[in-house]
Amino acid sequence: MEDRLISPSYRSEDVEIEYSLRPKCLSEYIGQKKVKEKLDIFIKAAQKRKEALDHVLLYGPPGLGKTTLANIIAREMGGSLKVTSGPAIERAGDLAAILTTLNDYDVLFIDEIHRLNRTVEEILYPAMEDNALDIVIGKGAAAKSIRLDLPRFTLIGATTRVGLLTSPLRDRFGVLSSMEFYNEEELKEIIIRSSKILGVPIEMEAAMEVARRSRGTPRIANRILKRVRDYCEVKGNGIINLQISKAALELLEIDDEGFDRIDNKILEAIIDNFDGGPVGLETLSYFIGEELDTIQDVYEPYLLQKGFIIRMPRGRKATEKAYKHLRRNYIEQTKLS
Repeated sequence: MEDRLISPSYRSEDVEIEYSLRPKCLSEYIGQKKVKEKLDIFIKAAQKRKEALDHVLLYGPPGLGKTTLANIIAREMGGSLKVTSGPAIERAGDLAAILTTLNDYDVLFIDEIHRLNRTVEEILYPAMEDNALDIVIGKGAAAKSIRLDLPRFTLIGATTRVGLLTSPLRDRFGVLSSMEFYNEEELKEIIIRSSKILGVPIEMEAAMEVARRSRGTPRIANRILKRVRDYCEVKGNGIINLQISKAALELLEIDDEGFDRIDNKILEAIIDNFDGGPVGLETLSYFIGEELDTIQDVYEPYLLQKGFIIRMPRGRKATEKAYKHLRRNYIEQTKLS
């Protein structure tokens, strides 16, 4: 997969900008109103009882603020945040080493938790339920099982594919929250807040223009803002206005819908080469030269959410919006199909 500016996946350039722009508490966190409401109540209740927050599962597309929420929860609970990912924990011993370093009210954040090794996952069950760690010492008839007590901690799991989680693991989470794409007003607020932190003035119309093309994702909005700021410093007068933002976005090849070359390539393939569909993902994957999982996890969610394609029993089909976007004649094409 090529390195796309509008990819919601984490990139090395996001490290510095996300750290500085990340809100520190729930009151600063913009968007995800339902998730915030629930967490605010559960955190205050846990604090009142002097207990650790129940284990939390955050699921949804990448770039929507799951790691940011984990940071906020750890801060609100007065603990430290330990960050790891499913693929990074290869052996049960790796997880045991992490769990034994936790203190009361600490938060363990496991990104891509659906990719945990099954043997490792089983170590989590008693840790989540009983705050205990079962360790087997020795082999064969001489093997002994030792149970170690763990501190009162909160596990926060994040996943983009909640359907791949096993039922035993999913059922052990007390709080399940779906992260939704942001609307344009929420993204505009985020962009205005970020521009203040970055020290670059931006007009309301320009902020909305960037928000409209940010694919409902704060990570993308902040990444685009950074590039627009660079353009403004060279081609503008230091203030990001509507004209500057449009010129920068045109240079970055991000169209009015927030689509780049690959998004349009997918729509063109479905409409021009497969008469609007339906076309199977495997066929589409082969035709545009991208992995099937990449199309399903990275490209497709936004196209579905915006209503440019729909899922059919036999594959994906382009909608009338897709035809209009590519300036194709919808009636003539459907007759031909």
